[in-house]
Amino acid sequence: MASKQAVLTDKSPAPLPQFSQAIKYNGMVYCSGNIGKAPDAAALAEGGIKPETRQAIKNLAAVLEAAGSSLGHVVKVNVFLTTMDDFAPFNEAYDEFFGSIDPKPCRTCVAVHQLPFGAKMEIECTAFANPGVKL
Repeated sequence: MASKQAVLTDKSPAPLPQFSQAIKYNGMVYCSGNIGKAPDAAALAEGGIKPETRQAIKNLAAVLEAAGSSLGHVVKVNVFLTTMDDFAPFNEAYDEFFGSIDPKPCRTCVAVHQLPFGAKMEIECTAFANPGVKL
């Protein structure tokens, strides 16, 4: 039976003690949620939903790379917004990263009451590892 392995990179914000940045298991990478905070920043990206989204996806990309995967191998994305008023601008920033990927990952987007540290959005994903990467 394959064992699960934690993924940790300093190119994404350090996780809280309660979870891992990602877990690799059986050829898949399961990424925890990311908010729009740079690894070396004390605060969220300034300017609203688009900068937060861009930074959160950059964080996910760094974790996926550390796990031997990439945004191009994402199969499922879950998005949490604090208001659906941000749905269209979120999608504009999201498309900067996922717009050219075909086929597109499956995605769920829901509105939530609030997110940690006052974030406007949080995003998590599941991806497969690059062929040949030992998990």
